[in-house]
Amino acid sequence: MKRQDGFPEDFVWGCSTSSYQIEGAASEDGRGPSIWDTFSHTPGKVVQGHTGDIACDSYHRWREDVALLKELNAGAYRFSVSWTRIQPDGKGKPNQKGLDYYSRLVDGLREAGIEPWLELFHWDLPQALEDAGGWRNRDTAFRFEEYARIMYKAIGDRVEHWTSMNEPWCAAFLGHLTGEHAPGLRDREKTSRAVHHLLLAHGLAARAYREGGFKGEYGLVINAAKPRPATLRPEDVEASERASIERTSLWLDPVFGRGYPELFMQHFGSQMPIEPGDMDIIAAPIDFIGVNYYNEDAVRAALLSEENPYGFEYVPTWQRKTEMGWDIEAQGLRRILMHIARNWPAKVLYVTENGAAFADAPSPDGVIRDYDRIEYLREHLAACRQVIADEVPLKGYFVWSLMDNFEWSFGYTRKFGLVSIDHITKARRPKLSFYYYRDAIAGFGL
Repeated sequence: MKRQDGFPEDFVWGCSTSSYQIEGAASEDGRGPSIWDTFSHTPGKVVQGHTGDIACDSYHRWREDVALLKELNAGAYRFSVSWTRIQPDGKGKPNQKGLDYYSRLVDGLREAGIEPWLELFHWDLPQALEDAGGWRNRDTAFRFEEYARIMYKAIGDRVEHWTSMNEPWCAAFLGHLTGEHAPGLRDREKTSRAVHHLLLAHGLAARAYREGGFKGEYGLVINAAKPRPATLRPEDVEASERASIERTSLWLDPVFGRGYPELFMQHFGSQMPIEPGDMDIIAAPIDFIGVNYYNEDAVRAALLSEENPYGFEYVPTWQRKTEMGWDIEAQGLRRILMHIARNWPAKVLYVTENGAAFADAPSPDGVIRDYDRIEYLREHLAACRQVIADEVPLKGYFVWSLMDNFEWSFGYTRKFGLVSIDHITKARRPKLSFYYYRDAIAGFGL
């Protein structure tokens, strides 16, 4: 059955956040330091020296956040667990106060009629594991499995939607190649090691979930991308395919049992620490792929070189930009969803993040009239409706984000939220986009 606006009656409408970006309470109730605590406290790494020490204070104000979700009539809330709240050193006996926090949050969501969608890892690796080699160290994948089993046992009876990790490309490439994210490294071989161990960790956690006999959905969330070709000349079309490898097929090919992409292995295979049996573990069955989408770039062919092993380069575009400098191109969302549906046997797709950063200056009356964000959301929801009509198995949509939060290396200078946060008082104030999304959930947004 479909509603009048073209969305299925059982379509999932939700909002997404992540632990380090909203929780705060960085040293309370036994929480240990993560790599993002270390990184944000390192001078020059984050704009204006911002940290997640307090963030949105959701650790203490989670009831207010649940009330906002209920006001939206959101069907789901996707959030991540702070690994160091559960295991301060990334291994060993769990911290009961951390487990209790997430148990209270899950119960509060369910009481409000909101399905919890739990993500085990959104980049905040325990610093103790980083000190032991982080994602370059194979043992970290097994520590992740141990942590996952703790979470399944604690709340697997009340959480039916799980993802292992968010955007492992960012953890690997932004954290180990460009240095923009924690741990701030710039080393190609370490990046390759991180890629493999992140995927191994995903596979181990997915397998452990099945071994536990749990009946819910299990998936992986990626920030897939396939830049459009600047022209339809064959060389540019081929460059577009190559430009998608590290963001898309590098993750989906092994998860669906195809091994790593051939071109990636030609260039970097010698750096991949693959051991017998690893690829079977990585290909543990999953139920869905979560797709995070913000923008689409354009590329053309370029000369192959050691610095440019895939032979493409980005070109200027005409689209309006967000505060992040990202193109606003809703049809790019339609294209990437169709690309995944055509090329991998994903049974179900969800848009697990979609949103935009704008200046969001309040009017003299205090109202934040964020019409740019409303238009962004409207265009992207229309693209979702199109792919559903094209019979792509898209089953849900999550806005990034419920609230303004710590936007990684940009600190609090980039605002993605439907709700504004006063970063002194921590008071929550819905923007007009909040009420737009409420309408969309009710079937009136388009």
